[in-house]
Amino acid sequence: MKNSPNLIHTVTYPSNWSGFILTVSCLARSPGWQRYEDFAHDNVWCGFSSRDFHDMEFILEHHFNKILVAQYNSTTERWTGYTAWGVLSAEKWNEDPDEIPRRRSDMDLLCKPYAIEPNVTLRLEGPSSDSSLVCSVHFFYPKHIRVTWLRNGEEVTSDVTSTDVLANGLWSYQIQSYLKYTPTTGERITCMVEHISQTEPRLYYWDPSLPKSEKNKIVIGACGLLLGVVCVAAGLIYRKKSTGEEPQDS
Repeated sequence: MKNSPNLIHTVTYPSNWSGFILTVSCLARSPGWQRYEDFAHDNVWCGFSSRDFHDMEFILEHHFNKILVAQYNSTTERWTGYTAWGVLSAEKWNEDPDEIPRRRSDMDLLCKPYAIEPNVTLRLEGPSSDSSLVCSVHFFYPKHIRVTWLRNGEEVTSDVTSTDVLANGLWSYQIQSYLKYTPTTGERITCMVEHISQTEPRLYYWDPSLPKSEKNKIVIGACGLLLGVVCVAAGLIYRKKSTGEEPQDS
């Protein structure tokens, strides 16, 4: 048998655990045959629940014609055979001193780089009478994420809505969470984001002060008002001098 160079890569995300599957598939045929007769594929499973990947589980499966032939598990660091050929291959691989370092390298290469830390921004949306704070979370992977609103350190459960986690493309996702917002003196609003790419929850604080663009408008307006006062004063002085009037002592 010889493998064709036709490789098919697919990625799916199981909903019941944090991780993903990488499938590498190829068609196989006997020399001289004009059509493909057999089908082989490998599954790479990457599963984890901790934020620092210390419990990463890496599973490599060899399949032939939809039959599981052999499986490697990083927890035991051993191969297990499920067919006659698989048993012989597993015994050979388990005796190879280079096999465990090779599979550890595969785990680092295939599993760990795919956790992408989210990009988070906060903004105020809507009129002052019906405004909402928006916590926008973009460009993260894998899909599982938790976004929570805090008011003075306590979780907010009412007046909160969120979009579904949506695909951005290129293996990244996005989500937006909304909180009905009425400015209150002394309160502190926080968007907390928890994701597998982070070693701890990230806190993003809402600053109720005006955005820089609004501050610039106020400064420009104040300067304009001051300039107007100066111009009026200069005009009055010029008028008094041109008419020969002298300022009266009090």
